[in-house]
Amino acid sequence: MKSDTRPRSANSLGYAWYVVGVLLLAQAFSFLDRMIMGLLVGPIRATFDISDTQFSLLAGFAFSLFYALMGLPLARIADASNRRNLIAAGIAVWSVMTALCGVAKGYWGLFLARVGVGVGEATLAPGAYSMIADYFPKTVLARALSVYMVGVTLGSGFAYMLGGAVVAYVENMDQIVIPLLGEVHGWQLTFFIVGLPGVLVAFLLLGTVREPERTGVSADDRNSIPISEVIAYLWERKQAYGGHIIGISIFIMLVYALNLWGPSYLIRTFDYSRPDAGWVFGIVMIVAGTSGLLLAGTVGDAWMKRGTIDAYVRTILLSIVCILPCSVALGFIENDILGILFIGLAIFFSAFQGGLSGGTLALMTPNRMRGQVTAVYQLFANFIGLGLGPTVVAATTDYVFGYDEAIGKSIALSAAILCPIGGLILWRSLGAIRQQLEAQADRG
Repeated sequence: MKSDTRPRSANSLGYAWYVVGVLLLAQAFSFLDRMIMGLLVGPIRATFDISDTQFSLLAGFAFSLFYALMGLPLARIADASNRRNLIAAGIAVWSVMTALCGVAKGYWGLFLARVGVGVGEATLAPGAYSMIADYFPKTVLARALSVYMVGVTLGSGFAYMLGGAVVAYVENMDQIVIPLLGEVHGWQLTFFIVGLPGVLVAFLLLGTVREPERTGVSADDRNSIPISEVIAYLWERKQAYGGHIIGISIFIMLVYALNLWGPSYLIRTFDYSRPDAGWVFGIVMIVAGTSGLLLAGTVGDAWMKRGTIDAYVRTILLSIVCILPCSVALGFIENDILGILFIGLAIFFSAFQGGLSGGTLALMTPNRMRGQVTAVYQLFANFIGLGLGPTVVAATTDYVFGYDEAIGKSIALSAAILCPIGGLILWRSLGAIRQQLEAQADRG
């Protein structure tokens, strides 16, 4: 197996970490705009007179459907041309579409605006994973990707904390008149506040980040590989790629369900106010989620240095085992301190897969395919994980238990089913994943 011996001076590696910081900021705004819906369950349901299941379609399915479908054509652009410019354009689109959520006059208007948010955000993952893999040697790649994924926990946490502060300010407002836009509900201001500043991140990226030189690409390589060839490549290695992508996607159903329904768990189970639930769950996301990401990256890199080439996947499997009892406990806890402790532990272990899942794909895949393969992964992870995960919990609350306060039991039941299925699929594919990692490492 060849080792990654690309030279890295202190300055170039320092700049690479700066790039990770800018991409982390973009990721944070991405999840800020994506997850703000989790704190607005009550106001949106009341305004549009909808159920938990209908709300989950707004928060998950509307976003994930076009995020998944647009991911492949946008990833082809990422594989063939300037990734930085693609990401910057995407940031501008999703930021504006988030703001437009604040002027939706009905359920379907909000649904379409959420679709637009998903289209914009589909640019980020294929370009960012590919850029980071070109900036860093394999010995620190897991840490770099995990730091990038800290944007998920920061963005989600600040979404709930900022959302909580805004809700505390506007929850007693009925309607507000905004010049040119007319009357909007108080809660709709939240979308303007979290959406429009993201445009500044697009300009920061364009002004300070350089497109990296692609590694592992020879002069006679094609700039763009047809999606048919990418699919054929994946199909020939379906046990490795299929097991990795499907197993983690099923696990991510629980991850997104925890992220979206966490504030509602505190509100409905322990009678927290929306602002208090936002602050508490936001802090949990930032502290527990960030700790989980960084520990996972450190463990994955240390394990990799000892010669365990599938260390990233083994670390994810460990987290699936650990998250199961923490999530199931949420259905039985009656004390809010214990509830916060166990949902914090669940968030901690749910974050392990954040950087390691994409890092594994980057190491398994030739450079010119990385963006498209990442998009295939994002298609399944978001369509299954985000599109179905929150809805499974919502439908369990609506149709199995039949009352809103059963949200903890719904999370527990979902975890008891999803974790064993996802973990078993991933574990059974471990040998094939290891073979693919070794084969790709030998190609340099």
